[in-house]
Amino acid sequence: MRYIIKLLVISSLIFSFNSFAKDPIYTGYFSSKAVSGYDTVAYFTQSKAVKGLKKFNYEYQGEDWYFSNNQHLALFKQDPEKYAPQYGGYCAYAVAQNDTASSDPEQWTIENGKLYLNYNADIKQQWLADKANFITKADQNWPHVLN
Repeated sequence: MRYIIKLLVISSLIFSFNSFAKDPIYTGYFSSKAVSGYDTVAYFTQSKAVKGLKKFNYEYQGEDWYFSNNQHLALFKQDPEKYAPQYGGYCAYAVAQNDTASSDPEQWTIENGKLYLNYNADIKQQWLADKANFITKADQNWPHVLN
């Protein structure tokens, strides 16, 4: 009987480790909205964070991406890699620290044509102070940090 219990415990531990792997696109708990429903194209075309609308949505990499208008939706469909945030929308600073954290769509930066999101305004300021170094570190950590 002890053998069966040990086997069950070990099996549950082995199979539960897979459930700890994080999704490649950050959506938060109980949501399928990438970037909390913000329009990722607007960061590039309007230089600001703009909430997307449900009527302009597109499924990409298994998540729902929202846009503020049909033109932005069409641009994203043509080249999603251009407009999707780096590191799946996880906080860029956290990924540089070999970790993950949620991101605030209002705390963003475009650097060399790529969109980066941060956890909050304080973290964004830390990230901006040495962003080139943090980008290098985050690029090395991505996507391994998801495991």
